[in-house]
Amino acid sequence: MRRIFKSPVLQFLTALTLAGAATGSSAADTVNDRETQQQQTSENSVQQHPYVGMWVTDDGRVRHELLPTGRYDEARGNRESAYRGRYEVTGSHIEYWDDTGFTADGDFVDGNTLHHGGMVLRRK
Repeated sequence: MRRIFKSPVLQFLTALTLAGAATGSSAADTVNDRETQQQQTSENSVQQHPYVGMWVTDDGRVRHELLPTGRYDEARGNRESAYRGRYEVTGSHIEYWDDTGFTADGDFVDGNTLHHGGMVLRRK
């Protein structure tokens, strides 16, 4: 093995291969960092709509908090933070993307009533 690495050509090719592997990893890390930063920027942006706050079913079983950061936190019964994710409001329509991968939507029928997933939630 020693004799192989004494060859200047093989030394050059080995150095070139190692440099390429390091550069490839660095480029992938840069792309991943950029995607993470974009996601955090969109999640940290303040939602400009009148619906931020707590929304609760009449029986109190479902508690749905719309945070100004574009995130939501939903409690169900005794399960605090049963569902979490991001949301976007367009006019009186809301779209949800849960952290576990499912999506949902709803509509604000007035300033104090949200219809979502067959439920009626009211502003708390």
